[in-house]
Amino acid sequence: MSRSALFAFLAFAGLAACATPARRAAPPPSLAITIDDLPVHGPIPAGETPLDVARRMTAALEASGVRTAYAFVNGRWTESDPATMEALRAWRRAGVPLGNHGWSHANVDDLDPAAYEQEIARNEPLLAGLMGRGDWHWFRYPYLSEGKDPAKRSAVRAILARRGYHVADVTMDFADWQWTAPYARCRSKGDQAAVAELERMYLEAARDGVRFYRGLSKTLYGRDIPYVLLMHTGSFDARMLPRLVALYRSEGFRFVTLSEAERDPAYREAADPSLPAGPQGLEGRAGARGIALPARTDFASRLAAACPVEGAGGATP
Repeated sequence: MSRSALFAFLAFAGLAACATPARRAAPPPSLAITIDDLPVHGPIPAGETPLDVARRMTAALEASGVRTAYAFVNGRWTESDPATMEALRAWRRAGVPLGNHGWSHANVDDLDPAAYEQEIARNEPLLAGLMGRGDWHWFRYPYLSEGKDPAKRSAVRAILARRGYHVADVTMDFADWQWTAPYARCRSKGDQAAVAELERMYLEAARDGVRFYRGLSKTLYGRDIPYVLLMHTGSFDARMLPRLVALYRSEGFRFVTLSEAERDPAYREAADPSLPAGPQGLEGRAGARGIALPARTDFASRLAAACPVEGAGGATP
């Protein structure tokens, strides 16, 4: 090859290299925080009220710079304990939108579709009053149970579609509710060492959940979908929320709204009840494709053994 031809070839190669687009870095994973069972979930340590918990949780969200959380209400508490209405108002004053979690947290498997519709409808005047023009037409199934019977599941989804709801799917979870009762027991005993161990396990479980669900998402979709985290209102969650947010940030997450997360195509069937129901959750979708679930740490036995109640025949779950 002549010198002039070589120069021409090198110049062309350089131009081609410049024209080749650089591979874009993957965007950071995103997370929508959702909080169930307002205004009351599980036992509350002595001396605290649902209003105290609401104020602490909303203050923790604000201090952590998270303004995208969405919460779900069981209205029956406002009838049996009218003071809990102030807790719901505290969530709204903090700017947290509220959606429907059923009036009494009933499992769809325990009711026929007509009775379940009443569970949904009975919550609506309360939500409309609290939300005004805000969007309260998101429904979170109690116990994350959409029904074992396919016909009932389809009937309830048709009810939700007719009433204008989206379904709030869950794609990240670490069973935070399991810490509620053990914390109340350990607080009543003043066992600070046990509380510290509960804190350690809680953060370990959250980190394990990140690994588990990100792995499932990448197996199913080849990418990180926007995740929707399930949490619950509670004294221990309020205590841990600043550290939990810091943990997710250390894992690279940015925080988004529920509606922003569930606009992703991965949620299309789950979030739109007018469509035929698909497998529920990432676990269900993996099972439908014959994908084995990764191992997870089970904290249940250690939590049940924490600060056992004397004379109760062992630990209180």
